[in-house]
Amino acid sequence: MKVLLVEDEKPAAQKMARLLKQTAPDADLVATTETVEDTVNWLQENGEPDLILMDIHLDDGLCFEIFDTVKVTAPVIFTTAYDEYAVRAFKVNSIDYLLKPVGEEDLRKALDKYRAIHEKYHYGQAGYRHLLQEFSAAYKSRFLLKIGSRYKSVSVNQIKYIFSSEGNVFLQNTDGQAFALEFSLDHVQKLLDPADFFRINRNCLIHIDAVEEMVAYSSSRLQLHVKEEKPQEMFVVSRDRVPEFKRWMDR
Repeated sequence: MKVLLVEDEKPAAQKMARLLKQTAPDADLVATTETVEDTVNWLQENGEPDLILMDIHLDDGLCFEIFDTVKVTAPVIFTTAYDEYAVRAFKVNSIDYLLKPVGEEDLRKALDKYRAIHEKYHYGQAGYRHLLQEFSAAYKSRFLLKIGSRYKSVSVNQIKYIFSSEGNVFLQNTDGQAFALEFSLDHVQKLLDPADFFRINRNCLIHIDAVEEMVAYSSSRLQLHVKEEKPQEMFVVSRDRVPEFKRWMDR
C-alpha cells in the first residue's frame, strides 16, 4: 500500500509517519508534501498512490485547491484540527475525517475501513473508485427554471456564468439569456462541479469554457475576456483568488 502524506507541520508529519508505521507495517510512505503546489506537482510527476493522508490547512491554501487543479481519484483520509470542512471533504474521495490530535486507534479504524472497502472491491482500483463515486455527493447537471407559468431546463454546460446583483442571483446561458435563480450564490457554488466553475469574486461564478483570455488588471487582479461579453468589473478576478484561478485554468 503506497501512501502519500500531505502535511505542512513537520512535528505533525513525523507523528503521522510514526503512527502509520505502527498501525500499518505494510504501508510504504512514498512521499510527504507540505503545500498545495508541491502536492499537485508530485501527483503530476508520480501518478496516484493507493491512499492519501491529507491535512486541510496547508502553507499556501486549503487542500481542496489540489482537487480543483489536478484530477485525484485515490481515496483520502483527512487529518485536521477543524471540523467545519467535513461535508466538503466527503465530496472529494474522503473515506474518513480525523480530528487532530490523531490517535493510533483513530488511524487504525480509518485504515481498517480502507482495507475493508478495498477487499470488497478486490478487482482493482477502478472498482474502488466507483465506490467512492457512490459515496460522493453528485453535482447538478441541470437547473429547472420557472419562467412565469412555463418551465425551462438548462444544462450546466449551457451556463456561461452565474452572478448576483442587488440581492438576486441570475444564470446567464450561452444564448445570451439571463434567468433568475432561487438560490444564493454560495449555495449555487456548492451545487456545481469545481472543475467546471470558479468563484472569481464575491458576485460571479464562471464556467471554464466561457473564458477566452486573461489580462493583467489593477491591484494584481485579472480582467477576464468572456465570450460575446463586454469587459466589465463583474469579470475581474479578486486579488486573493488569482493564484488559485491560474492553477484552475492551467490543469
